[in-house]
Amino acid sequence: MNFDLTITDFDNDKSAVFNPDSYIEKNPECPKIAVTCFAENLVSYAAENFKSRKVSAISSANGEIPLYELDINGVKIGLFMSLIGASAAVGVYEEFFQMGIEKLVVFGTCGVLDGSIADCSIIVPNRAVRDEGTSFHYAPPENEIAVNVNTLDKICGFLDDKNISHTIGKVWTTDAIYRETRQKVQKRKSDGCICVDMECSAIAALARFREKEISQFFYSADNLDSDTYEKRSISNSANLDVKHKILDLAVEMALMLYSK
Repeated sequence: MNFDLTITDFDNDKSAVFNPDSYIEKNPECPKIAVTCFAENLVSYAAENFKSRKVSAISSANGEIPLYELDINGVKIGLFMSLIGASAAVGVYEEFFQMGIEKLVVFGTCGVLDGSIADCSIIVPNRAVRDEGTSFHYAPPENEIAVNVNTLDKICGFLDDKNISHTIGKVWTTDAIYRETRQKVQKRKSDGCICVDMECSAIAALARFREKEISQFFYSADNLDSDTYEKRSISNSANLDVKHKILDLAVEMALMLYSK
C-alpha cells in the first residue's frame, strides 16, 4: 500500500486539542518586546552586560529556558535563547507569546550559498523556501513564504542609518543539516536562495498564523558555495567580538522597531 505523506491538509483552526495556555500562564511582568538568538553564550553575554534580571522561564524535558528583562534606558526588553530547529523554535515562541511577549527580533547564523558574502555579514531575508515540516501546520502549502512582511523596510533603513552593509535575499530553510547535498545546494541557488538556515520559514509562518510581528536577520557563517566546505566562524566561540556587536545591534533594532 502506498501512502502520500505530502503535507497538504492545512487546518486554519486557531485552537488545537491542547494549546500553549494548557501549560503557560500569562505573566504580568513579561516584557512585550523581546530579542532572541540561538547561541547560549550570546544570551549570557547580554544578560551580564546589560542591566538585567530573570523574570520567568519555560521548561521541558530538555531543561529550562530563562526569560531575562533588560533595562535599556528605562525601556524593558525581553531576552531568551531559541532552541535550534523549526519545530523546537516555534514551540518555544508559542509559549513565550502565551506568557505575554508580543513582538520579537530573532537573529542567528546561516550558511551562505554565495561565497562572495563575507563571514559574519548581515543578511536580511525577504522570502524563505519551506524545506521543513513545521510551517505547513501554520500556513497553506506553498513552496515559499514571505519573511519580514511588515518590517523589511524598517530593518534595512535601520541598518542603512547605522552604515552597516547587508544583503537582502531568499533563504532556504531545511530540517536536515547533514542532507544539504551538492545537488540540493545547486537547486536552491537556481531558485534564488543566497543562504540556508533551519528555522526562518517556520517562524515566518508562525508570525502570520498568530498575527505576531517577528523580525528576522542572520549573520553569515559557513560557506557551502565552494569546492571544499568552509566552516568559517560557525563555532559559537569564533569571532566573539563581532558576534557581541551583532547582539548589541539586535537589541538596538528592537528598540527602534518596537519601543515607540
